[in-house]
Amino acid sequence: MDLSYWEIKNWFTHIDYTIVGSGIVGLHAALRLRERFPESKILLLEKGILPEGASTKNAGFACFGSLSEIIDDLKSHSEEEVIQLVQQRWQGLQLLRKRLGDAAIDFKPFGGYELFLKEHQNTFQECLSKMPFINALLQPIFKSDVFEKQIDRFGFNGIEDYTLFNPFEAQIDTGNMMQALLKMAVSQNILILNQQTVTDYQDNQNYVQVAIDGFSFKTKKLLFATNGFANQLTNGAVVPARAQVLITTPIENLDIKGTFHLDKGYYYFRNIDNRILIGGGRNLDFETETTTQLGQTTIIQNRLELLLKEVILPNQDFQIAHRWSGIMGLGASKNPIVEPLSENVYCGVRLGGMGVAIGSLVGTALADLV
Repeated sequence: MDLSYWEIKNWFTHIDYTIVGSGIVGLHAALRLRERFPESKILLLEKGILPEGASTKNAGFACFGSLSEIIDDLKSHSEEEVIQLVQQRWQGLQLLRKRLGDAAIDFKPFGGYELFLKEHQNTFQECLSKMPFINALLQPIFKSDVFEKQIDRFGFNGIEDYTLFNPFEAQIDTGNMMQALLKMAVSQNILILNQQTVTDYQDNQNYVQVAIDGFSFKTKKLLFATNGFANQLTNGAVVPARAQVLITTPIENLDIKGTFHLDKGYYYFRNIDNRILIGGGRNLDFETETTTQLGQTTIIQNRLELLLKEVILPNQDFQIAHRWSGIMGLGASKNPIVEPLSENVYCGVRLGGMGVAIGSLVGTALADLV
């Protein structure tokens, strides 16, 4: 980089905190650092034009896990861990709403529904039989039953007659949320530089030397909020997972309202601006979707279109307006990693596909490590 004296002086000198990644976690970390250290110089580095990963690419679900997902989690996590995970997600959603306000994120409490295809009858029956137990498990958090059986009122095709309804689930507008966070960060004198990739760093005890393309600078503390791109940082504890999404053109008299889950959360859809947004299908090809490369594949896009045609919008014409993908950070455990990497370097990663829910909490916890 061919930087001027002014550019070096104003952007890259006397930096207290440098955060890598301007997604939900990075922005909340920056805002929390500003609360704690009002006079500090905070620099946020983002490798994309917009926050790359999943923060501006997710489906906008304000959720904490469908019934089948929670039952699945109990097979690999203890009851205490599952309760803690749900509680973290719920607290994170409340923190997000408190910080930005419901109007700014277009929060719509339409509730969430889990649907079961006819061929998944065994899963449906398992969910029905375990619903009282899960409701009792979550009672201390929500003070009432979370899941209840409801007749399908949307006219979906090829599914069980009943859905499992969750009144605590909601929708947000992902773009509005991220714009609100970015505006808040800028208004609080947090410097944000886009299209800057950190290529190396060295913790020298008194400061961290950070290398970006053709230039290096010093910062007192370095915080990584790179989630799906954190594989090398965490020695493989975070695995990238691509999520593919598509959205229809506007549909007249669309009656579908809410957030919807299918096949243990591997598929999800919602209404937005009289359109249907649908994503998922990673389970069709785990190997290919374990990648940090954005893009779509025929096998998954065809499956998403088939679900639209045969299940969600049967006997209805629709057109696809747009397709995209995002990169999540998963791992053997669904617990996020918020820890120091060295004396002056920290990370807050592995959001387990629940970035909207726990991103605010992870970002705050990351800043509080300093």
